[in-house]
Amino acid sequence: MKAKSLIVLITVGASAAGTGWFAAKQFGDAKPAASSSTRRILYYQSPMHPWITSDKAGRCTICGMKLEPVFEGERGFGGIEGVVMLGSNSVQVINVQTEVVTNRVLARTLKVAGVIEDDDTRHRRMSAYADGRIEKLFVNHLGAEVVEGQPLAVLYSPALLATESEYLTLLRQVSPDGLSATVRQERARLVEAAAQRLKRLGYSDAQLAALAKKDASDARTEILSSMTGTVVLRNVYEGQYVKEGELLFEIADFGTMWFQFDAYERDLGGLNAGQVVEVTSSSLPGKTLSAPIKFIDPNLNEMTRSARVRVELENPMVDDGGRKRRLLYHRLFAEGTVKLQSAAVLTVPRSAVLSAGQPVVYVEAGSGAYEQRPVKLGQRGDDYWEVLSGVQAGERVVTTGNLLIDAQAQLNASTISLPGSGPLAPGQSSTMTNQGLMKPAPPATTETQLAVATEFFTVTSELGAALAADSLPLFNERVPQVHAMIPKLIEAFGETKSLRPTLAKFEQSGHLETAKDLTQARKEFLPFSMATAELAAQLRTQPGAPAVKIFNCPMVNRAVPGADKNGRWVQMEGPLRNPYFGAQMLECGSEVK
Repeated sequence: MKAKSLIVLITVGASAAGTGWFAAKQFGDAKPAASSSTRRILYYQSPMHPWITSDKAGRCTICGMKLEPVFEGERGFGGIEGVVMLGSNSVQVINVQTEVVTNRVLARTLKVAGVIEDDDTRHRRMSAYADGRIEKLFVNHLGAEVVEGQPLAVLYSPALLATESEYLTLLRQVSPDGLSATVRQERARLVEAAAQRLKRLGYSDAQLAALAKKDASDARTEILSSMTGTVVLRNVYEGQYVKEGELLFEIADFGTMWFQFDAYERDLGGLNAGQVVEVTSSSLPGKTLSAPIKFIDPNLNEMTRSARVRVELENPMVDDGGRKRRLLYHRLFAEGTVKLQSAAVLTVPRSAVLSAGQPVVYVEAGSGAYEQRPVKLGQRGDDYWEVLSGVQAGERVVTTGNLLIDAQAQLNASTISLPGSGPLAPGQSSTMTNQGLMKPAPPATTETQLAVATEFFTVTSELGAALAADSLPLFNERVPQVHAMIPKLIEAFGETKSLRPTLAKFEQSGHLETAKDLTQARKEFLPFSMATAELAAQLRTQPGAPAVKIFNCPMVNRAVPGADKNGRWVQMEGPLRNPYFGAQMLECGSEVK
């Protein structure tokens, strides 16, 4: 595979050099040529392999072509900066494919996780009407389905009995013949007052109507369900004495459930009430429930920078082996999918963007020329990026083969440091390879970079320490700090080309989510930690790099299913504390020197 890649790169380099003169005419800024007899020859260079140079005339040691002179004031065959030339054969070999930059609706699928809760506005609590004793329970287990007006328990209460007797006595005194209208009105007022006292004690209109037919010797009072629903709390037993107002039962209506999830502020702009969410749960294999968003909490959680979103789901009764129950259980974990769409915006395919600090694309310029363009990106879709600047509608960008084109662009850029091609940047040194190619030496870490790197490694070290301590709350508390540090890190080191591949890994691994358990937290932590350890290993070879320790665990696949055996992490100081196993194997691992 390595040999094949080398052949492809050599083919790209040869084709680029062979068409260098065309690029210079179409894209360059070369000065008008003077007579070769009046100009000084700087060096001789192979037009097919521009890294082969000599101070004397001769032939290329690779292809045997005659070395061409490069005169004072010329840039040689290194190529035009930012433009890569490919022959037709090279385009076919590396399978270059392009797509038109155009305006389109940006579609994005947002996946969320949450919990199915009950509608807490539909809860009722049944309390004791007065001091007394529970004579009988009609509902003696949780989960019982009851209907409005159904007896829940029988209460014996002398206080209630006295109030009932007073009401019945007054009720019988209202209608005797021979009473004046004034007396009747007064007695009716007293009956109404007695009825109100019973209602305040919890009696329903149906119970008041039934009192007139109640046996005078019956000293018991039924406590009736005030709604249809499911019994979720029972605090009483038969024979128990209770006080007035003491909670006996709690009933919830599970006919409508709430699927609630947290949406991060970067996603809130695409969410609106009425959008349909598709909800799935492992308890309902193969079944998808669809319902609209009903409410988005306008108050953001300061720690997680997220807002709670509510979706209301219908929860019908189903038959479960001859027993009726609700389809959805209370407090189920569930996942949701929301299709987000923006207005039509200028877009490029996601595969066209090479993102390592400064995102770039390669634009087809015609005749085998591909121009590197820095772009400013906006929203990210499933297949496309919104592009705010850098390209225009109608241009074609490379979607396949752009990695090899970028490699050739870096090779072309390095030839600028060949003898006579111009001075290096201020403060930049150079090293000579065994092929005579001048390459810039890695720059020393600046004070700003050192400060950002030290802060980043400190936050990452604290994140790992939380897992080593088996503290899920502390891990979730540290996650937002990681989110805040990654843009700073990319801004500080994005111009260092050697670090771009490593920085690109944080775009995928750095979006840590709030974990529901330590297993999920360690699974999310692993790729992010590996990228961090790789960055630390690269930085500590440079002068002025931050002091950081790198450790490796050879058994990570036992803690994170599906992972490789080796997993690394960083610590600002010792001793070794394994974040993948925590207390189970806290000291498992070794330091990477």
